[in-house]
Amino acid sequence: MSENKFHSDLTEGGVTGKLLHFAAPFMLSMLIQQSFSMADLLILSYFSGEATVAGVNNGGQLTFLAVAMAIGFSVGGTILIGQYYGAKKMKEVRKTASTMLTALLIGSVLMTALIIPLSGVLLRLIRVPEESFSAARIYLNICMVGIPFTFMYNAISAILRGMGDSKRPLIFISGACILNILLDLLFIAVFRMGAMGAAIATITAQCASVVASALYLARGGFMFDFKPKSFVIHKDKLKLILKLGIPACISQVAVNFSFLLMSALVNDYGVSVAAAAGLAGRFNGFAIMPSIAISNSVSMMCAQNLGANRHDRALKTMKSGIIMCMTIGLLVFTAAQFLPRQIMSVMSNSEAVVEAGIVYMRAFSWDYLFVPFVFCFFGLINGAGHTNITLINTFLSSIGLRVPAALLLSGTFGLGLSGVGYAAPVATAGSLVFLGCYILSGRWRTVAIHKNEPIETEPVTTMS
Repeated sequence: MSENKFHSDLTEGGVTGKLLHFAAPFMLSMLIQQSFSMADLLILSYFSGEATVAGVNNGGQLTFLAVAMAIGFSVGGTILIGQYYGAKKMKEVRKTASTMLTALLIGSVLMTALIIPLSGVLLRLIRVPEESFSAARIYLNICMVGIPFTFMYNAISAILRGMGDSKRPLIFISGACILNILLDLLFIAVFRMGAMGAAIATITAQCASVVASALYLARGGFMFDFKPKSFVIHKDKLKLILKLGIPACISQVAVNFSFLLMSALVNDYGVSVAAAAGLAGRFNGFAIMPSIAISNSVSMMCAQNLGANRHDRALKTMKSGIIMCMTIGLLVFTAAQFLPRQIMSVMSNSEAVVEAGIVYMRAFSWDYLFVPFVFCFFGLINGAGHTNITLINTFLSSIGLRVPAALLLSGTFGLGLSGVGYAAPVATAGSLVFLGCYILSGRWRTVAIHKNEPIETEPVTTMS
């Protein structure tokens, strides 16, 4: 079987049709992951109690910090693969894929060896409640054992998406999520294993997904055969991946840190308000999910087109993405403005929580009118490999605007919870100005692989 079935040329055909065809599976993948993540907590809540849920939630937050590194690193690899594929440099695609898979595998092992001995210290630092501490530590340690599989899944998906294939990552993640839920029901509901059962279910599903996807791809004629001798690192590719991936890693940390500060601010208003903000945040996660998926799809499609020197087509891709995101954004904005009570009532039966959620939701939902532009600007800029610009913008919006705006609007101007909500659109509007100026400058036309053409080198690391 030919490896061509894993490719999709995004430099030809109708722009809007190609973008929609690529984005739909990506969007569905994210929806499935969000839905099954919520189902995990619901199963634990029903069968194991609040202390276990809190423990798993805290352990999961630290696990996500490790996963964020894989996601950021994968961004760099995906951009390079997309650009090389667009330039029809398949040898460079293969070398980049090999380097990314090998580096992520090595990095995941080192991460596991570092975090497990420090798990107790890290959990103390984030002030995990004593009654939840044991569950948090068990969950964190077991999940860290499975981190290599999580890293490998991100690498495989990044390679496929860089070459224009978003369908197979959807299939792989769907299988993993379904297996995860079945194992959750077995270990938590039947065997009453609590946090340990949740962690074992998670890493078992991840392992099965990676093994199944690797076997399928290798037997199907994929460019990488997953044999030990094929795991090699090329210096030039590693340098480029790190150059693009490190800013993406730092950006994710900055965003999460800003939301951590926002949570601390909301907590000062009491339990009901904190619960309302948390539930409204869940709605927000689902509401912006389509825009995130479309933005990532714009990035992949722009990477291929910019690699092929199709600057006009890359710009059209960004514009098509904005139209798609704005269509969805207007719908969710309307729902949040006119149906907030109905939305909050689905998630809580507490009148105090519902009332606070209405105030918060109506305020931050203005963000949905700015997000389509900012996310698609991100897509074009990341597709060109200018992740340092997105890093600067992230610090500007998350740390420089969102947090100060929340403090100013909620405290100085006396808007309270709604002031915290309005901080989101204020920060996004600031991003819009910064990124818009960069797009208009035309600097995004300089592409990573053209700016610094890699030099042919021999592999420097092998895992054979």
